[in-house]
Amino acid sequence: MKKLMLTSFVALSAAYLPMAMAQDHTMGSEAAKAGTFVKDSVITTKVKAKLAAKHMSTLANISVDTDSHGVVWLSGKAPTKDASDLAAMIAKGTEGVTSVHNKIVVPE
Repeated sequence: MKKLMLTSFVALSAAYLPMAMAQDHTMGSEAAKAGTFVKDSVITTKVKAKLAAKHMSTLANISVDTDSHGVVWLSGKAPTKDASDLAAMIAKGTEGVTSVHNKIVVPE
């Protein structure tokens, strides 16, 4: 009887092991996604804070988005080309930013 119980336990353990490993892999993937989201949010917040620190109302209408690779996307409206360039320069100088795509519209 003991041998049968031990054999059953080993068989069930062997059957459960692949499921447990797959679940751990999925959880690691979710944790990685959460870490990436936090990193992206931190970069976006840093860029927005630097834009706000300039006390320029001209930079208030600019949206900032960051992807998982540290690429910042600027969009919105700026009154002048200089204001648009300043926003891009501020974003490029922010820690964690790998590149900047400036899609800010300047009226002519």
